[in-house]
Amino acid sequence: MPGLLRGVARTAIVAGTATAVSNRVSRRQQGRWAAQQGYEAPGYEEAPPAQPAYRAEPPAPPAAPDMTSKIEQLKQLGDLKEQGVLTQAEFEEQKRVILGS
Repeated sequence: MPGLLRGVARTAIVAGTATAVSNRVSRRQQGRWAAQQGYEAPGYEEAPPAQPAYRAEPPAPPAAPDMTSKIEQLKQLGDLKEQGVLTQAEFEEQKRVILGS
């Protein structure tokens, strides 16, 4: 069913976005902690600067999904087909999308 696949795709997108945001927050926090290390000397009362003292790295190009992920997706598709949720045509279409051909 297209609705089921759409839901699975939406969940994957949300999870990926949440991971990316979490990683960015962690990097920023580590940078702030590193910047604060110099301000912890006794007698230094001034607050650290609002912006971290490091230069942000350019975003990495999106990594190609590894083969393990593709195999797992294909197994899930096969299970859906066996359960009668997907027709043969829908199975073939989704398989082409996963394999990128």
